Amino acid sequence: MKSYRKELWFQLSTRRGLINITPQVEEAVRASGIAEGMVLVNAMHITASVFINDDESGLHHDFEAWLERLAPEKPYSQYRHNGAEDNADAHLKRTIMGREVVVAITGGRLDLGPWEQIFYGEFDGKRRKRVLIKVIGE
Repeated sequence: MKSYRKELWFQLSTRRGLINITPQVEEAVRASGIAEGMVLVNAMHITASVFINDDESGLHHDFEAWLERLAPEKPYSQYRHNGAEDNADAHLKRTIMGREVVVAITGGRLDLGPWEQIFYGEFDGKRRKRVLIKVIGE
């Protein structure tokens, strides 16, 4: 069995945002030379997420609105975590959206459904953060 590791780094200029990272994950799978196996893609920060969904702007807006209803950013005073930082909502949003995805690799390619794409979700931006890609297989 072989393995391959790559890191992606992001620093959004906004507090929240979504980035389609499917092309970078596909490139890592190609670079790994692994034809059959799995790829793990995970956010290495507790206020960011990796998840799979459709790349459609209306849906992206709906995620933002839904997450803001579930864990509103303000008022900051509503959260006990907020003190030195103001990012309690970002921790909760990450928990809702998840830490990682695992995708099968078949014939050297991501084995995704017809509309599935891999996203990096940022909930407390303006800082440099990383995503780990780990490809394992034959």
